[in-house]
Amino acid sequence: MNTETVKTTNTATEKTVRISGSEAIIKCLLAEGVEILYGYPGGAIMPVYDELYKYRDKIHHVLARHEQGAAHAAQGYARISGKVGVAMATSGPGATNLITGIADAQIDSTPLVCITGQVSSHLLGSDAFQETDIVGISTPVTKWNVQVTKASDIPEVIAKAFYLAKSGRPGPVLIDITKDAQFEEFDFKYEKCTSVRSYKAVCKTNHAAVKDAADLINSAKKPMIVWGQGVILGKAEEELKTVIEKAGIPAAWTILGASAVPTEHPLNIGMVGMHGNYAPNMLTNECDVLIAIGMRFDDRVTGNLATYAKQAKVIHFEIDPAEINKIVKTDVAVLGDAKSSLTALIPLLEEKSYPEWHQKFKDLYAIEFEKVIKGDIHPTKGGLTMGEVLNQINIESKGDAAIVSDVGQHQMIACRYAKFNKTKSNITSGGLGTMGFALPAAIGAKMAAPERDVVAVIGDGGFQMNIQELGTIFQQKVPVKIVILNNEFLGMVRQWQQLFFDKRYASTEMTNPDFVAIAKGYYLEAKKITKREELADAVAEMMACEGAYLLEVCVEKEDNVFPMIPTGASVSEIRLS
Repeated sequence: MNTETVKTTNTATEKTVRISGSEAIIKCLLAEGVEILYGYPGGAIMPVYDELYKYRDKIHHVLARHEQGAAHAAQGYARISGKVGVAMATSGPGATNLITGIADAQIDSTPLVCITGQVSSHLLGSDAFQETDIVGISTPVTKWNVQVTKASDIPEVIAKAFYLAKSGRPGPVLIDITKDAQFEEFDFKYEKCTSVRSYKAVCKTNHAAVKDAADLINSAKKPMIVWGQGVILGKAEEELKTVIEKAGIPAAWTILGASAVPTEHPLNIGMVGMHGNYAPNMLTNECDVLIAIGMRFDDRVTGNLATYAKQAKVIHFEIDPAEINKIVKTDVAVLGDAKSSLTALIPLLEEKSYPEWHQKFKDLYAIEFEKVIKGDIHPTKGGLTMGEVLNQINIESKGDAAIVSDVGQHQMIACRYAKFNKTKSNITSGGLGTMGFALPAAIGAKMAAPERDVVAVIGDGGFQMNIQELGTIFQQKVPVKIVILNNEFLGMVRQWQQLFFDKRYASTEMTNPDFVAIAKGYYLEAKKITKREELADAVAEMMACEGAYLLEVCVEKEDNVFPMIPTGASVSEIRLS
């Protein structure tokens, strides 16, 4: 039973409550505004779950079917809401099963707080049952991690964890709490963390650097913007749009930057990268000023660095100093969050237009449309294509749905062809490329934004990596829409085998189960289609369904995704076939 004490100091009288470490964890989460957490119970975290049961009217716990599913669901929640996602697991295998989701969150800058139980402190290092050094294991893939062995440390540690997870460049934090610390009682009080010694979340805007950037942009003849997820994380969508429109600059996006500017915006020139659009990739090596905003020059974007934008002056707007000059040499670096930096830039920009430069993008788009896009979304022969499925989803959703894609060919097709009217609408695993991401991430996204249509687009391979989360969807009654693009292959690997390994399809052909029967086993509405004439009605039926719905679409087995930049090639060596 809780007991209250009053402590009088020279400056104030403060009330504390004597509670267990387990209850303190729940009270800390409530103080941080946590309403939903994803997890899986077990012995070393059981005291926390016992307290969570008492607070079940205040925090909704979602029982995942696998801890990796819990981590990805927390990611989906964080990505669409902008809040910190929370996942919880027991010690040993429970904790290690979180690692893939944590690593995914780290490379994609997703704010997570993961809480793991641990064996009692006197057993640490003894190879006790389900003991694993999760702090050592998670160190390379967390923004910060810590082990707690005393209950009195819990409030300060959790406060610091939430601050670090969401401040500056966001990322995952792991807190490992021994079982005895969960039982131990102490005098509880909670204060939110607002700073951490030696940690500088965001650099102040350097107005001299902003002025240098503006001067370069204003003097450019062929400028080009590439923006990334930093724009979305920094809530700088409107500022970016203003920059683009005032300066008249063609702007392309990385996969994680998609949806920051509406797809149909006339200055939105498409996606860069290995399977990006033809024009922005080709003209990266023709622009005279390249303006990178909230992106990190990932290798899938740059291709061969020896030939990447060597003719251009490079301006890099970036929140993380470690990213400056890490991959691409920068002429002007503007450190700070995107919103404040772009706000400072806008009044310094001259109003311009570049008709001849824009025409080059239009001309190259026309080539790509004829050679690739038209056949992808409006095929006239053969079986169903992945592109036409995405096009039909666009028609039904009117570009307002959040698309959660897994990893593989379907991911590239989804990013290329989905229409986005709203920000935070493209949720996918970017840097780590985690198969199995989409199904649980869609659960978290839908629970965070119940008013939005959330469509998970998944390949037959990735779907089976976390297929068990259909149970979570059923139990939680999450009305997510699931589209399986089934080509009976690990499609992306098969494409590489076809193009670069003389069609030796080693271990990539899939003998799949009856996905519809499995979905119905979880009491979900489901349908399978194989013909083009079935597509429109099937997608309409799926989108109109009030509950969860699984639509399996059998697509061409050996379709490839183009354009494509071969590994090690220059962005200007992009292939259309």
